[in-house]
Amino acid sequence: MASCKDPRPANERLIPMASEGFLPIAVSAFVAVYLGALGFGVTALFFGAVTVFLAFFFRDPERETPEQAGVVVSPADGKVVEVGVVHSSEFGSDEALKISVFMTVFNVHVNRIPFDGRVAEISYHPGKFFSANLDKASRDNERNAVTLEIEGGRKLTVVQVAGLIARRIVCKVHEGERLKRGERFGMICFGSRLDVYLPSDTRPAVAVGEKVLAGVSVLGHLT
Repeated sequence: MASCKDPRPANERLIPMASEGFLPIAVSAFVAVYLGALGFGVTALFFGAVTVFLAFFFRDPERETPEQAGVVVSPADGKVVEVGVVHSSEFGSDEALKISVFMTVFNVHVNRIPFDGRVAEISYHPGKFFSANLDKASRDNERNAVTLEIEGGRKLTVVQVAGLIARRIVCKVHEGERLKRGERFGMICFGSRLDVYLPSDTRPAVAVGEKVLAGVSVLGHLT
């Protein structure tokens, strides 16, 4: 897994784009120019369009994260597809509030940390590649779970779930590392979902069908 985390302050980032996009964009642009120079106009235009799409897909805009105490922010851009209490999961036997966000290929795909905490555990689970908007994707698909120990010794888990098209989960944080709410920590290429498991007494602030932005939209309030 490669890193998507940019340690530089926001004002030092010259290009608002995830670093994973640099190579595919450069290759696609080179092919477009090369084919154009050889006179293959239609094919060159195709690769030009691919270059534009890749630049759009790997965009990484700056975000202002809410600073209010107790708010949990969305780890992903997309649409909320599930909000509800689960009585058990592979990430613990206790009840948890589960909120799931589905991303299409048109959403920003850089993932952000929902809440301040220390990385207690990172677990990768191989699996299938069902469409990520299906409930069974949380259980059966390839996924990577980052569990944070947050205030009061409680746990919060954010799970990157691969989808039908998504075949690459990017995450490079380390157990024991302290992370801040809204901080970049990974991405998924291309299109997928993120599941967030919160303490069961968390007050949800979103409903199914709502659109959310990573690092900005409030998913819930810790009590």
